[in-house]
Amino acid sequence: MKNYEKFKLGNVKLLSGKVFRSAELAYKTYGKLNKKASNVIVLPTFYTGNHLRNEGFIGKSRAINPNKYFIISINMFGNGFSSSPNNSTLNQSGSKFPTLTLWDNIYCQHKLITEKFKIKKIALVTGWSMAGCQSYQWAAQYPNMVKAILPFCASSKTSIHNHVFLEGVKAALTADRNWNKGNYKKQPIAGLKAFGRVYAGWAFSQNFYRKKLYKKLGYKNSEELLKDWANDHAKNWDANNLLSKLKTWQLNDISKGPMYNNNYIKALKSIKAKTILMPCNEDLYFRTADNEYERKFITRSSLRPFDSSFGHCVANPGNDKNFEKELDKNIKELLN
Repeated sequence: MKNYEKFKLGNVKLLSGKVFRSAELAYKTYGKLNKKASNVIVLPTFYTGNHLRNEGFIGKSRAINPNKYFIISINMFGNGFSSSPNNSTLNQSGSKFPTLTLWDNIYCQHKLITEKFKIKKIALVTGWSMAGCQSYQWAAQYPNMVKAILPFCASSKTSIHNHVFLEGVKAALTADRNWNKGNYKKQPIAGLKAFGRVYAGWAFSQNFYRKKLYKKLGYKNSEELLKDWANDHAKNWDANNLLSKLKTWQLNDISKGPMYNNNYIKALKSIKAKTILMPCNEDLYFRTADNEYERKFITRSSLRPFDSSFGHCVANPGNDKNFEKELDKNIKELLN
């Protein structure tokens, strides 16, 4: 049984000027919209996430409580649920899938929220990693609609170093001889496994491995973790989907588009939403320093860094209970 809805967008003109044909957004809602329509929380998806994995941030004992809020969990383009290389029409499938920006994603999410649900104000947009990047994008693209954002382990613009890290995992995947510039007959399994193994070195911190914290996650040694990450990417991912979203991530910059014309400071200053930035000090690619810089220009913002050797994966539901508590405390503060 399908446990999510699809919103048909038809043909969408992208920021690049190209037309995205028969675009669809997959989403799931939790809770009920109140009479004033003032209890809306938007939860976009992270890089290898979907609406099901977002459920790890939702709960009756959590700050994002479906008994109190109307939660809209929206799948990003390229994740296999919304329009993606593996499920698009023939002339835009696989390697022919158009390049999408976060501007394009949020433009379409805005259509879903305003046209389907007739919502005028959003109480909070929050999320981990690429979902957090989308929360900044929402606040910059629709500053009068978004009341609060809480991006965690994220940034409003992908740093050069973050871009280079992504080039590394991309190179591992595309080195597979079956890759064939994205026109593969069967999934490039060796490349997908290499992608997962390389990524595991970045997702957790140096201290995570030094302290052997992988044992807390049920692995006997680091090799077991590497094999699991390799197999997970090979089993659950289409190569073009991974690379489509990777490109979107690399292009992340809230100043792209007609409103700010690449004036990054202007874009940051335009954010009216009450903002809490929550980096992890041991995250290897979304760095606390990036958030410190952003805070100077986002008027109503505060920085709440968290220390954890889990690094970027501190936010993965179930990894660090202390992070979960801090996150919920900060979300409650914004929602009050």
